[in-house]
Amino acid sequence: MPNPYDRIPDLGHEHSGSGYNPLLDHSEVRAEPSDAENPVYEPEYRFSYTDEHFNYYPSGPSQSQTKLDDPFTAPKAEDYPQQTRYEHLDYAEPFAMPPAKSSPFLTKTPNVFQRYFGMYPLAQRIEDKKRGIGVQTYPIACWALSLAMLGVLIFELVTNSKAQGSPFSFKPVVNPMLGPSSSALIHLGARFPPCMKNVTDFPITTPIPCLNDTANPATLLCSLEDICGFGGFHGETPNQWFRFITPIFLHAGLIHFLLNMSAQLTASAQVEREMGTISFLILYAAAGIFGNVLGGNFSLVGSPSVGASGAIFGTIAVAWVDLFAHWRYQYRPGRKLAFMVVELIIGIAIGFIPYVDNFAHLGGLAMGLLVGMALYPIISPSKRHRMIVITLRVLAVPLAVVMFVVLIRNFYRADPYAACSWCRYLSCIPSNANNHCKGYVLVPISRAGLSSLRRSRRGRFSGPVCIVYLI
Repeated sequence: MPNPYDRIPDLGHEHSGSGYNPLLDHSEVRAEPSDAENPVYEPEYRFSYTDEHFNYYPSGPSQSQTKLDDPFTAPKAEDYPQQTRYEHLDYAEPFAMPPAKSSPFLTKTPNVFQRYFGMYPLAQRIEDKKRGIGVQTYPIACWALSLAMLGVLIFELVTNSKAQGSPFSFKPVVNPMLGPSSSALIHLGARFPPCMKNVTDFPITTPIPCLNDTANPATLLCSLEDICGFGGFHGETPNQWFRFITPIFLHAGLIHFLLNMSAQLTASAQVEREMGTISFLILYAAAGIFGNVLGGNFSLVGSPSVGASGAIFGTIAVAWVDLFAHWRYQYRPGRKLAFMVVELIIGIAIGFIPYVDNFAHLGGLAMGLLVGMALYPIISPSKRHRMIVITLRVLAVPLAVVMFVVLIRNFYRADPYAACSWCRYLSCIPSNANNHCKGYVLVPISRAGLSSLRRSRRGRFSGPVCIVYLI
């Protein structure tokens, strides 16, 4: 069988004379260049490179960088950024403080003077109001007044204990407030009009049970001058005007003290923080004194009245001023208003309890509104609001002075019952026990009581043969 390769011509011999050269002449094939001479491996032809920070290197990684074929090693824990847990985060206030353009007070905390007169940025004042930050931090006056009243209450109970053998009065009249007798309260400075002026329904010759009397009917009687104390009247018209002030520090008993202090150390203390101690003391004194002035005009003639309720109601009135003046900055103002109305109703209801006077509550509330309007620091975000506040402040001061002058003059020169015969019922529920809101009950005097009274007055007593039991 013929070999097929034998038919392939010998091209090298057939075209040897024609000068034809083959396409690939093995004899002239050059040796392949080495890696060092091959231009593909030159630096300008290397692959581009992007590192872990997304930096682009068109010529590939440098010799100083880690080689790509190094074995993988897990990074250490410290190489990762530390994760922050939510409990380690700093507290951030929800309202950012916008920087003021020309305020010198942003770099430091405003002092008491700057807070009271609003001499720091409006935005910061609004933020302080929302957070309940006032002029000062501690209610110094409330703490001092409460301690002083506690000391006075202890003195009251000691006085009654020395006179009757018990700190609480149960005879001849029970004190529902767990405190001293009415005679002891008058002797210590309670507001009692017969000790302050001539009262037609309660003449100076009217006998009253002594501090140490526990019998019913009374066997130990004293004159009005002896019970009023403080040196007596010296044969002149009773004029113990200081009884407008001293009842603020007295209380009818332990229950009365606890009720007042619970309000004074909470509501009144917050008012002092917001308006400062000096303004608070002016408010407290004005409301307490005016409450006693109004009570002296229209309250029961024969019933002593004590307590700081009028002054406390004056501080509560400031809370009403704050609510309506800063309505937009209050948290749930409608709900707060409803609670304040309920508190006011409860306070007025307490005023019908013996030895507690509703007129002191209402008078303190009225004066607290005026003094609070004049002295309470109010934020005015607009010129219109500022003008309204200034106008009310200007009107409040003379109105408060006029009310004081008119009612004090009326107390000493006129008969309040003639001007308002029904006003007494705002602080009294008519019954036989209080002689239909006259505040006392006439009871015949026993012979022993009349004899003791005449001995105490050296036979000069010629008054009615009745004693007065104070209600």
